[in-house]
Amino acid sequence: MSEQERGGEARDRPTAELMRELTDQTTSLVRTEIELAKVELTEKGKKAAVGVGMFGAAGLFGVVGFAAITACLIWALSEAVVGWLAALIVGVVYAAIAGVLALRGKKQVQRATPPVPERAVDSTKEDLEWLKTRAKSGRSG
Repeated sequence: MSEQERGGEARDRPTAELMRELTDQTTSLVRTEIELAKVELTEKGKKAAVGVGMFGAAGLFGVVGFAAITACLIWALSEAVVGWLAALIVGVVYAAIAGVLALRGKKQVQRATPPVPERAVDSTKEDLEWLKTRAKSGRSG
């Protein structure tokens, strides 16, 4: 059926019927967009969960390695200075490194975008624009 024939059919139908159809289609569209958002967030959540697990394992091994290196550094420095001073020096260096990393991490987090289903939002905006255009052309036609 051509666009012109469908347009003619729409003009012959009562306004109440057209409004009911518009409401049904809008409801269906909103449901579809919500489902798209759910699917998109589920995919992002699964990827994030795998990454978090890997970070956890890396953290565990990092702590064990860090403890071994710390003991080694303190032991090596204790050959030149008293043991407590060697431990203090290593602790101050670690605190300085932690401060720099915390500041850089804060900047990175601020730059990150919120976890939003971007495709679903964009698609919904396009659908709303289409509906507005159709509504305007229906009023003027």
